[in-house]
Amino acid sequence: MTPPASRRHFLQLAGAGLAMAGTGLPRLAQAQPASAAAPAPREGAVLLNFNECPYGPSPAAQQAARDSIASSGRYRFELAGQVRDTFIEQAGLPADHVRLYPGSSEPLNRAATVWTGPQAGLVVADPTFETLGEVAAAHGAHVQKVPLRDDGAHDLRAMVAAAHAQPTGLLYVCNPNNPTGSVSPPDQLAWLLAHKPAATRVLVDEAYLQYSEQPSLIAQVTQRDDLIVLRTFSKLYGMAGLRLGVAAAHPDRLRELARLGDNPLPVPALAAALASLRDPQLIPQRRLQNTKARQATIAWLGKRGFSCVPSEANCFVVDVQRDGAAFAKAMADNGVVIGRSWPIWPQRVRVTVGTEEEMAAFRRAFAKVAGVPA
Repeated sequence: MTPPASRRHFLQLAGAGLAMAGTGLPRLAQAQPASAAAPAPREGAVLLNFNECPYGPSPAAQQAARDSIASSGRYRFELAGQVRDTFIEQAGLPADHVRLYPGSSEPLNRAATVWTGPQAGLVVADPTFETLGEVAAAHGAHVQKVPLRDDGAHDLRAMVAAAHAQPTGLLYVCNPNNPTGSVSPPDQLAWLLAHKPAATRVLVDEAYLQYSEQPSLIAQVTQRDDLIVLRTFSKLYGMAGLRLGVAAAHPDRLRELARLGDNPLPVPALAAALASLRDPQLIPQRRLQNTKARQATIAWLGKRGFSCVPSEANCFVVDVQRDGAAFAKAMADNGVVIGRSWPIWPQRVRVTVGTEEEMAAFRRAFAKVAGVPA
């Protein structure tokens, strides 16, 4: 949570951030997904490319955000405190183990800046969410990419071996993984934490966890000082454009992240987040909607001979059996914008799970481009 501060202190923090030219922070804004540079989709296109929640903020969250606009001329530190307190009550964490950020990309970028460098490498899966690796590489760190297993899950044993093979500052696990939606179960994550190098931090990104029945590791931050768990309101809560995320870790780790400066949080995002946390039906309702649409689409693809990596998130990866980039372009030409392929998987593309209507449009376009029955 951002603590109350004077305007002078806020400006001092902003100035300190600008002075950090040698820390790699100016590069953080440049670490955008490769697909961010793609041409704007045509008007009316179905957007299944950025893992956004198709339903947006809940009605209660939308109303709370609208109601907050009048008071947005203030920093509203007390509202940030309410969001934090509600989150820690639900997660069962002490207040000093949680910090709010404008989205989860910021603590990811901070983690790469603080805990990686020329003498402290990064170990990640391949493919996975790439921003952390891009920032670490720009910071002079060696980024060791470990291919996913055949079932699409992280090869945690190989990642631990890679961390032992070189000085490693940070090991990153996105769970469920982006782009695959595949999960690493608790027993495998426990093995990783027990066998990784003692000096290596483990960052578990749970951006998509609420779409899954997978247990969270967040409670373990009270037992370990080498584990950082991230959450976001951008996915299931539908607040991608509002920007609010959570970092949970030992207070010493949070202080290390905070050394890179601070900013007040956006008031409408805080208001929407508080309303979302107070709605006990929102997670199960949206999880069910997502699961139904995802499973129906994967089954449809399977019947037509196209395999998908098992997913428990709001995205999945499908093998289109041809050049993935060309296939994605053809889909866009037919009004459905999907995600991209990866160098390690040139014939597989990521698809975001949309509404039932959007997935029906996806199936029609896919059938036309792939030349299979609709």
